[in-house]
Amino acid sequence: MYSKEEAARLRQQFWISFGQYMKPVPSASGSTVHWVNYKTGVKNIFFKMDVTNKQAIIAIQLTHSDPDIRHLIFEQFEEFKLMFTNAMSEEWDWAKDFTDDYGKTVSQIYTSLTAVSVFNQQHWPDLISFFKPRIIALDEFWDHVKPVFEDLI
Repeated sequence: MYSKEEAARLRQQFWISFGQYMKPVPSASGSTVHWVNYKTGVKNIFFKMDVTNKQAIIAIQLTHSDPDIRHLIFEQFEEFKLMFTNAMSEEWDWAKDFTDDYGKTVSQIYTSLTAVSVFNQQHWPDLISFFKPRIIALDEFWDHVKPVFEDLI
């Protein structure tokens, strides 16, 4: 068991390592991107990556406080579901209403990898292999559809 400080240090060390690994990779538009803290450029739409002592998750989170608007945004993503699935080369889970760790209801499109821990450095190559192709594919998908969401909100 790790102390709170040691756990935070290991998490930070993983994300620094991942960021350094991804630094030379340009975005789909050819620009430099901060992969660990990816900015979608559209309010209330976030790309989240997280890893715990049990799993890794990558997600699109829709956080608009008005459920009707959030559902409208989610439904627009559903219009692109085939394109999204093709870009990801896999099926993701779609949750119109999902309660996050803080008790806030969001909409989320996500996939996860289980039986991995950020605290086990031997798992880090598996974690990087999980996150890297998905965040790159997500960026490429977003490069094509972002204008629709900019106009929607």
